[in-house]
Amino acid sequence: LVGRVADHKDGVHEGYTKKHAVTRLVHFEEHPDMASAICREKCVKRWKRAWKIELIEKDNPEWIDLFDGLV
Repeated sequence: LVGRVADHKDGVHEGYTKKHAVTRLVHFEEHPDMASAICREKCVKRWKRAWKIELIEKDNPEWIDLFDGLV
């Protein structure tokens, strides 16, 4: 997770996060394996925006960047 977020912050990869300057980690979940993590990520990506905001604000109502707590 640390490496992936660092890449997004540095704009290493082309795509949505670079195009829209997405640089804050405001929510993450731990999973026992990569397959379940990918499955969950794909599921959440299909959610309505309001549902995603509710998920974030449940644990991080201030939208604080959680990256520094990981490093």
